[in-house]
Amino acid sequence: MSLHWDRLDDSLRPVVAASVAEYERVRPALERVTAEMERRIRDIFADAETQPLFVTSRTKTVESFREKASRMVEQLPGAAPALQFPDPLRNLTDMVGVRVITTLPGENAVAANLIKRQRSIFDCRGDREKDIGSIESGTYGYSSRHLILRSIQNDVVKEYQEVLDPATKPNGSYFFECQIRTIFAHAWSEIEHDIRFKSQDRRAWSPYFDRQFTATAAMLETVESAFSELHERYETVTNFWDADGEGAEALTPNRIKEIWQTLLPHVDRKSDDDWGWAAELLAAHGLTKTIQLAELLQSSAISDVRKALDHRYSPGPDRLLDDLLLWNYGQSHIDLTAEAASEDSKPRRESLQRRYQQMRRYREANQKQAGS
Repeated sequence: MSLHWDRLDDSLRPVVAASVAEYERVRPALERVTAEMERRIRDIFADAETQPLFVTSRTKTVESFREKASRMVEQLPGAAPALQFPDPLRNLTDMVGVRVITTLPGENAVAANLIKRQRSIFDCRGDREKDIGSIESGTYGYSSRHLILRSIQNDVVKEYQEVLDPATKPNGSYFFECQIRTIFAHAWSEIEHDIRFKSQDRRAWSPYFDRQFTATAAMLETVESAFSELHERYETVTNFWDADGEGAEALTPNRIKEIWQTLLPHVDRKSDDDWGWAAELLAAHGLTKTIQLAELLQSSAISDVRKALDHRYSPGPDRLLDDLLLWNYGQSHIDLTAEAASEDSKPRRESLQRRYQQMRRYREANQKQAGS
């Protein structure tokens, strides 16, 4: 819907119409600039550690250009009507737009900084986070990083400038917009743009739309936060298996607690913070490194232990760790951590022996079933 064009003062229509005609003439050359800017952005990420999901671009349509070129400044009483962009072909920075679509919000800043460092290709003249206003006002909106970039001595831009104004020496400098946002924000904004901004006739509007867009923006933020937390946890768990890095870190009581709460947050019922008991049990078997505990706390082993012992109650960390060590080390675990067999009272040894027998019966049953 051509809202601004329809409301444009008659005295300004010839000027805007002339700009639109000129834009329509040079747009094919501008499309080549768009393709060039997209290629340049893609090349930046070719060997980067952080890879976007995809990079896309667009050249403003003639209709969209006319709509933006028709915007008027707010008139003061008695003042003549005036355009917000008197020379739109040179005033507008969004005729060419490149979008970098990422997976998680944290990647937006990484991508933006990577682009801004390419000072021989682009000069960053603006950097804005679109969600900052909504955060500070306590409202919701999608998160997006907007860069205003200026190309430097670009040959494709020079060709466009020669088409636009043959009388002026081309310098290869052109302003365009680069948006960086997540795939979730991208989908949300595309839908919002179609409904909220392409249909600007307020007669066809309802407060319900605003309310629902606000609600979906809030849900979007929650989903992105959840995926970010999952990604961080995945990175942490992966580092546990780095034998030359975090995997080699010593198993202090606090380190054991950290690893346990990362891998098994649903099995964490100890009311105190003392995990010395765990360090003692692990050290009895020579388990003193992070990677060794990560290897022990495997989900398949935990499932087998639960099935073998048929726990009446879900075990806490102390009981589950004890059972996992028993599952892996058998009689050796009993001899290393229980009372001596010669003791008159040996409740721990007897308990471990009963559980060990259950584990052996479970394994034998499974072996018979697998062999039949």
